[in-house]
Amino acid sequence: MIWIYNFLLTLASPFWVPWMIWRARRRKEGVDWKERGGDYPFRLAKGTPRLWMHAVSVGEVMAALPILRAVRAKDPSLEIVLSVTTSSGHKTAQDAGEGLFDHLVYYPIDVYRFVLAGLARVRPTVVAVMETELWMNFLDAAKNIGATTMLVNGRISDRSFPRARLFRFFYRSLLTRIDRCLMQSETDRERILALGAKEAEVFGNCKFDQAAEGLDADPEHWRSELGLSNDRPVVVIGSTRSEMEEDFVLQAIRGLDAQVVWAPRHLERTGAIKSLLEGAGVSVRLRSQGSAPPSQVVLLDTYGELSQVYSVADIVVIGGGFDDLGGQNLIQPLAHGKPVIHGPNMQNFKDVTEAADRAGAARCVRTPSELRTALETLLADKALRVRMGGLATDLVKVNLGASERYAEAIVRASGHQSKGPELTPTSTTPAHPAKR
Repeated sequence: MIWIYNFLLTLASPFWVPWMIWRARRRKEGVDWKERGGDYPFRLAKGTPRLWMHAVSVGEVMAALPILRAVRAKDPSLEIVLSVTTSSGHKTAQDAGEGLFDHLVYYPIDVYRFVLAGLARVRPTVVAVMETELWMNFLDAAKNIGATTMLVNGRISDRSFPRARLFRFFYRSLLTRIDRCLMQSETDRERILALGAKEAEVFGNCKFDQAAEGLDADPEHWRSELGLSNDRPVVVIGSTRSEMEEDFVLQAIRGLDAQVVWAPRHLERTGAIKSLLEGAGVSVRLRSQGSAPPSQVVLLDTYGELSQVYSVADIVVIGGGFDDLGGQNLIQPLAHGKPVIHGPNMQNFKDVTEAADRAGAARCVRTPSELRTALETLLADKALRVRMGGLATDLVKVNLGASERYAEAIVRASGHQSKGPELTPTSTTPAHPAKR
């Protein structure tokens, strides 16, 4: 199968090479193409216990940090190389992951000579890939140099699973190159087994642990930083991802009696959103412009701040689910004890979203008018906001601990034994407290 994969990869190179370059330029990503060719500015010694952790972009990097923190605590001698694909992921790792890795690199493009060059320089004992980033040549080369390969915080989304089943013959071959598949939920475990994995275990979702780490934010500090007044409620809009969602949200917030902080998923959309809002008569200010003058909407055009900005919210609206995009991470605002409103297309966070909805910590809306009604209802009822916030906090608390389990598995795979008994995987999907 790998020969067929590489033949097709070569055949399609006139299409995917220009596409990669175009996408990087469109997103204004300063990608290090030398590193993407596996040419790293070091050659690490063979035989040293070493972890190569791969996290694609911002979300995966942030989810990886509590695992890396737990690995550091269990085995400080384990050398860690963290790889990313995007420049935004690279910057997030630099800003938020200080001390949690020894080397930060760009992930090599999945051409055999590139991945082999990168792996020859790193010489990992363990390769741990976050969530769904599975590449045939990289995993094959990792096995050929003797590394233990692991899928960590693994998930198979509602959107990708039907397509993946059509290519089960490919995934069956790919998954033979992974020694352990450690999945977020029972649904994810069943799906990866259906795709051809021999074994899979449920360890839980480490994004609960990652969200809990942002709870030291000072709301008063962020109100001051963002130029928000204390006498008006705040709605934080997190991670909208398309023009459709931008228009959807605009229809709901126009004339709303609240201050709004809006954080697009991709910062290159900031200018377009600003023009859209100003065209609709909404006053806008960029976060990078400082705290004055006051305006109805503050656009968050900076990296790595959203998880702390949630602390100022009275209500949080999560994007990615109004359009059919699979949704974005709603765990962070839940951890802050905030009521959450989301769209119907939350496939990438299905288990968490369903648990939050069942618990009464979140609400699903399908139209701009429904979003407007939900916002007005919550803004008018502080007791309801407090109640939903308490349920959100309870939901997160009962789902903590996955990062410790992942770290334990990584350290043991490295050949080092951490102190204490091995932590056992869980076989349950996200828990949820009973409605009050």
